Amino acid sequence: MEPRTIATSVGLPVAAAALGSVATATGIKSAWYRTLRKPAIQPPPAVFPVVWTALYAQIALASADAQSHMTPSEARTYRRKLAANMALNAGWCWSFFRGHRLVPSIVVAGALATSTADLARTAGGASRRAGWLLVPYTAWNSFATVLTTAIWRRNR
Repeated sequence: MEPRTIATSVGLPVAAAALGSVATATGIKSAWYRTLRKPAIQPPPAVFPVVWTALYAQIALASADAQSHMTPSEARTYRRKLAANMALNAGWCWSFFRGHRLVPSIVVAGALATSTADLARTAGGASRRAGWLLVPYTAWNSFATVLTTAIWRRNR
């Protein structure tokens, strides 16, 4: 496997996780977050690190697998899509937890869900396994959009 494939497949999700966790770690302890009225669909706090660890691992596996079945041009396009997706991923944490901006966070979550569906479609075009590996990430980001919207509705 090409070194660039490994570097981007692993490096981009790790970078997004690290950048997102900086905003999230302080954000979940903030008075602002603690006083938000959360909907019944809000998972318990312990769920998030478990889910995100699994999702980032699946993103890395899917990305490596997909790129290994792509032409160099297709792989470059995929890497650009992955980079944009990971920027949206980390950006949501900063918008929500650090910025306390609910409406912009809904927009970022929606863009992330859309980007993730496109990433799964692109990966799936190269490898069915890669596409299927990204389905949980797509579902989770779609759920995050619904959850962010529900939080906004309860806290207008």
